[in-house]
Amino acid sequence: MAPMRGCKTVEPVMNWLWPKIAGVLELILCVGIIGWVLYRWLKKSDDPPRLISKWAITAVMAGITWWVTASSVTGGGGYGAAFIIGIACAVCGIVLGITWGANIADFFGKPLTSLFDGGEQEVVPAPFYSIAEARRKQGKYLEAVVEIRKQLARFPDDFNGMLMLAGIQAENLNDLPGAQMTIERLLMSAPNQSPINLTLALNRLADWQLKHGQDPDSAREALERIIQMFPETEQAYHAGQRIAHLTPSEMLAEKNEPHRIKLGQYQENIGLLREPVTVRPPKEDPATVAASLVRHLEQHPQDGEARERLALIYAEHYQRLDLAADQLEELLAQPNLPAKQAVHWLNMLADLRVRHGSDLAAAREVLQRIIDLFPRSAAAENAKNRMAHLRLELRGKKESQVV
Repeated sequence: MAPMRGCKTVEPVMNWLWPKIAGVLELILCVGIIGWVLYRWLKKSDDPPRLISKWAITAVMAGITWWVTASSVTGGGGYGAAFIIGIACAVCGIVLGITWGANIADFFGKPLTSLFDGGEQEVVPAPFYSIAEARRKQGKYLEAVVEIRKQLARFPDDFNGMLMLAGIQAENLNDLPGAQMTIERLLMSAPNQSPINLTLALNRLADWQLKHGQDPDSAREALERIIQMFPETEQAYHAGQRIAHLTPSEMLAEKNEPHRIKLGQYQENIGLLREPVTVRPPKEDPATVAASLVRHLEQHPQDGEARERLALIYAEHYQRLDLAADQLEELLAQPNLPAKQAVHWLNMLADLRVRHGSDLAAAREVLQRIIDLFPRSAAAENAKNRMAHLRLELRGKKESQVV
């Protein structure tokens, strides 16, 4: 009997305790949600002190209205109490309307204004170089450097800032060693930079070495670093092409001391002649040009422009389509060849097959290579259209030769 009496005693206590605990938990949950909402609201506010003051005014007015309402109801009610409650609510509504009017208008107008100002989306921090650019345009180069360094202190690996700093050093302050050091710092941050950015920086350094330093050897070193850093890439291909066309030291020296050409005795009294004098440049000897190109290609075997010109001389002057095709095939066999360049040389090979060989089957095979290499591309569609009109193309070339 004793255990049964203990259970009957505990049960009323638990029936009373559980609602109290549930009420406390509900209160804590409501307070937590309200607190979180108010905290987020405060963090997004442009003027937190003013927002807190609005909360305080709202709390005071709500408290006063509640007190007046409670006092009127407990005092017996009636028409007088209702009149007082109405006045209290009206005064509270006017004060709250004045207090929160701007916020209410902003809430309803935000969907429209967000289309223009981005709304509450957080702006990603980014360097700001407009002041430095303005100083540079004004000729205040040292002040521009100071502004750039301020931004680089906040964003130490920013590519645009470091490249702009190197440009001012090389082009405006005549400090080529300083510009080279800045580019070296940029290269040291390679893990944070893209290959395109690093290639651009080294190409820009090569430009400065040629233009301001008159030093093609240093420019060559900068371009060779591209090949070392990014082997078997399109960037390495373009760097190799540029190395093959670097201006020799002799030509750079002639800019300061130009080579003088002694003129001979030419026709006098040109204005009294009956027929106009036509001056034409001397014709180049294809054999001499071909020999010069062969010597150049021995030093720079990947020079696309020189090999393309040699192929045209083989085809047009020597009528050796086989040698011309070999030159173009050697170009097409280069690694990491840009698609645009490959399409150009394949179309050129097809053109030579039609123009000098009248071989439609061989030309069609070359165009089919474009379709196979670059399917679903504009170049492939152009190749298909050209294959459909190869006979007309051959006929047109034959008629032009007859005329």
